Amino acid sequence: MTQPIPNATRNTRQRAEVLALLAETDGFRAAQDLHQTLRQRGVKVGLTTIYRTLQLLVDAGEVDATRSHAGEQLFRRCSRTHHHHLVCRHCGRTVEVRGPAVERWADKVASEHGFTDVGHTVEIFGRCPDCPA
Repeated sequence: MTQPIPNATRNTRQRAEVLALLAETDGFRAAQDLHQTLRQRGVKVGLTTIYRTLQLLVDAGEVDATRSHAGEQLFRRCSRTHHHHLVCRHCGRTVEVRGPAVERWADKVASEHGFTDVGHTVEIFGRCPDCPA
């Protein structure tokens, strides 16, 4: 289990700005995209600060991170319970889903190989019903 990082609990202006921006969208967003949007809104923040803030938020469990099909790291605000993602490859819309069958399978496979204290992530990519085929 990830331990909270002390700096992640500090309420900085940058953290508040990043969390507010992530709360506005259902999809994952790249750090560069978040940076550009904040700059357009007049928020003075560096890209390095955005990356550092996002990593602290991921470590604290407040933000999910995944990789796009092109390998770019993407971020989104998430619920605080264990979940998986259904992600539209076209528009980026993301739906949090529970997967009890996945949980049982992961526990079984880990146990069969003697692994303990395991975790996993599952992202399912496809095209949402709102995007053209």
